[in-house]
Amino acid sequence: MKLQELKNIDISGKKIFIRCDFNVPMDEDNNITDDRRIRSALNTIRYCIDHDCSVILASHFGRPKEPFDEKYSLKPIAKRLHTLLKQEIKMAKNIVQDDTLEIAKNLEVGDILLLENLRFHEGETKNDEEFAKKLASMADVYVNDAFGVSHRAHASVEGITKYFDMQHKAAGFLLAKEIKFFHHIVHNPKRPFVSIVGGSKVSGKLEALHNLVPKVDKILIGGGMAFTFLKALGLEVGKSLVEEHLIPEAIKIMDEAKALGVKLYLPVDVVAAEAFDAEAIAKLVTVQEIPKNWFGLDIGPATAQLFKLALNDANTILWNGPMGVYEMDKFAKGSTRVSHAVAQSFATTVVGGGDTADLVRITGDEDEMTFISTGGGASLELIEGKILPGVKALLLED
Repeated sequence: MKLQELKNIDISGKKIFIRCDFNVPMDEDNNITDDRRIRSALNTIRYCIDHDCSVILASHFGRPKEPFDEKYSLKPIAKRLHTLLKQEIKMAKNIVQDDTLEIAKNLEVGDILLLENLRFHEGETKNDEEFAKKLASMADVYVNDAFGVSHRAHASVEGITKYFDMQHKAAGFLLAKEIKFFHHIVHNPKRPFVSIVGGSKVSGKLEALHNLVPKVDKILIGGGMAFTFLKALGLEVGKSLVEEHLIPEAIKIMDEAKALGVKLYLPVDVVAAEAFDAEAIAKLVTVQEIPKNWFGLDIGPATAQLFKLALNDANTILWNGPMGVYEMDKFAKGSTRVSHAVAQSFATTVVGGGDTADLVRITGDEDEMTFISTGGGASLELIEGKILPGVKALLLED
């Protein structure tokens, strides 16, 4: 898989449309709480400015239900970009209307224009041809630097690429880095290769699990999805999250791992609670003793220790998904213990998924990880062996 990369095309003096992923977490007052995704885009933006380009930045934020909702405006993004780049950031509220097209047309060398939230226009998620064409008309060159949305066939990700030839579209530095890293990890890992898979549901990670089993030496399964596997083993899991229709698939994955000699680890103890509530009464129990009407909301200390031992000889660790409801302090200890174990290992450590990235930031382990991906769904689809819609159009022929 060979990508057309930004560094390999001539962009000098041109107008560049950069699709970024500025879908960052904010608090209730619209203050950015983690600007990692913004900072990750700076290399590509600065490279274009250094080559005497003018730049048009575009991104979505959240899932707005209305044509304009102040809560989902990119104004805080513009403010943070101004702070980081130390230059004026022009902003266009009317994404593809005539006034915005005129601003884009008149951009001078070094100017940066940020379009308002792309999802304020219904054409974005519908991959509308006319909307994509208008976006494309603003620039000479298209650059995709938004790995986190490259698995979505949206207008600014997939549709827009049809209006640029191979010498006028490319992957930005962040996208290229993500694709290369995951391709190498999945196809040529240093062994032992251990995958930690967590999060709430099996369904969102089923194909990834099927694709990982033949590639890894060990799989550690935690989080809500573990209860579907425990139920498949015939255990009583109370009111814990179980996807009943996927129990046969869980059995199939466990059988496949066994046949291939892949060691598959499941929780041996959990923190259970009377209700899905931070104030609920909770207690530590073995997986054989989960009370009938209780919820399993975190892995227990014995499981965390088991997982830590399983990671001891790892040379490559791929982690996607927390081990429990880490947003509630009472049910965050298991995820925190696993985060510390991964950070303290001597392995190449790759963290994928927004929740997992958020978790390692909270635990203070962020700087100890080898690589933290900016995309959750996109990284899973790469693990599944899929070619992402936003990447397909940027692939060079072998």
